[in-house]
Amino acid sequence: MTLSSAAEGVLSARYRARTVGIVLTVGLVALESLGVATILPDISRLLGGLGSYGWALAALMLANIVGTVLAGHAADRGGAARPLAAGLVAFALGSALAGLAPSWPLFLLSRFTQGLGVGAVMAMAYTLIGLVYPERLRARMFALLSSAWTIPSLVGPVVAAAVASSAGWRWVFLAMIPLTGVAAGCTLPGLARPAATTSESSRWRPLVSSVALAAGTAILLAALELHTVAVLVPLAAAGFVLAVLALRQVTPAGTLVVRRGVPAGVVVRFLLCAVYFGTEAFLPLGLTELRHVSAFEAGLGLSAGALSWVAGSAAQAKWDRNRRAAVALGFAVLVAGVAVLAYGVLVGPGLVAVLGWVIGGAGMGVAFNAATTETLGRAADGQQGSVSAALQLAQTLATAVASGLGGALIAAEGAAPAAFLAVFAGTAALGLAGVVAARRIAV
Repeated sequence: MTLSSAAEGVLSARYRARTVGIVLTVGLVALESLGVATILPDISRLLGGLGSYGWALAALMLANIVGTVLAGHAADRGGAARPLAAGLVAFALGSALAGLAPSWPLFLLSRFTQGLGVGAVMAMAYTLIGLVYPERLRARMFALLSSAWTIPSLVGPVVAAAVASSAGWRWVFLAMIPLTGVAAGCTLPGLARPAATTSESSRWRPLVSSVALAAGTAILLAALELHTVAVLVPLAAAGFVLAVLALRQVTPAGTLVVRRGVPAGVVVRFLLCAVYFGTEAFLPLGLTELRHVSAFEAGLGLSAGALSWVAGSAAQAKWDRNRRAAVALGFAVLVAGVAVLAYGVLVGPGLVAVLGWVIGGAGMGVAFNAATTETLGRAADGQQGSVSAALQLAQTLATAVASGLGGALIAAEGAAPAAFLAVFAGTAALGLAGVVAARRIAV
């Protein structure tokens, strides 16, 4: 490595356009996700979809699974350019359909289309980092990806609400279209096309497996909403079995038994996201229901966690050593944050819960960055796409399942302290399991 190459950073002339494009692409996904969550109740009322409100979120998540798997395997066959371009087109098309949707069913179709794009875009963001940047710059890029969620988490809800009240909710979606074009212009030019590494006969396998995984997850989540145990249990079991069988086909061999190396890295991503997002999903509800704080004050916890996540990521990127120990330490700090948060939600004052999530976010940033860098660094040539897709898939599934299980518990027990205690105890237990799994992330 020459002195000049050693001095190059992620914003040097060689990488600047690609870096800006990747961060902008992920930032668009974050802005859309956080902004739409703010105005979705109003949209559902205006389009007559309040009775099926949850499917506006589920449609995007289930399509996310399909888009993630298809894009990852397509990248291994012929490079990241085509799946990234297809993802950006799907995201823009879904945004246009949402902005013009005259009815709730068509709005749900637009969310599904957006979800295909979101899955592809997020998987390709990680793939590009593995393909384009040298090893010494990857941890910094993963830290930048974490920061791409920071500004949207702070201003996304406010901007979306302001646009919806002044110009109408449709413009929240339509404004995404030109921004998507800018991201494509920065990211796509000059992407290399590697030699194909998968056979023609295997092209349809990812599609079938991803659809089966989405279907199994949908059945499981739908079952959790039922109140009749005689129907809930067999339906949930059927969805679980179908999802697990499909999951074996779309994750690296050995993932379900936490084999050392890349498979363990995928499991670590699942556990990290189950702990973080499974806890965060119920922080505002817990504070508003049990501590009776305002929605704005409860939202401070989410922003605080996002900011400390970025700080943790930046710290890990600066001292990028002994990633296995960093992952274990991050998990331990995250569990400590969950414990402090639970105390603040259950006993109070509410500010203690916010402090807990500052701690938890820092641990998440350290562990997430170290685990992602280590896992993608161990991906074999020609498999960066499928490994990136597996990581993104683990994150989507973890968020959906943890939120679904916690939501079902609170729906059954009501917003009582015991229900929140069970949710936080469950996510903390997963965090402790992550400390153990971190030992297997390095070979």
